[in-house]
Amino acid sequence: MELCKVRETMAVSEETLTEIINEMAQDGWRYDTVHFAMREASRRPAMAFLIFYKTVDDDSDER
Repeated sequence: MELCKVRETMAVSEETLTEIINEMAQDGWRYDTVHFAMREASRRPAMAFLIFYKTVDDDSDER
C-alpha cells in the first residue's frame, strides 16, 4: 500500500525546506514534489506544500 503525506510550512526558506525533506526521509518517506502558494503583491511564496510517499505492507499499522 502506498501512503501520501503533505507537510505545509509558512517558513519558505532553503534551510526550512531542507530540514523538512531530511526529517521525512529519516522516517522512510520519499520526497515527490513541492507546491508554492504565492501572494499577489510579492514574488516570494507565502507557503510551501511538500508531498511525500511511503510504501508500507498491507498488514502495517502505520498511517
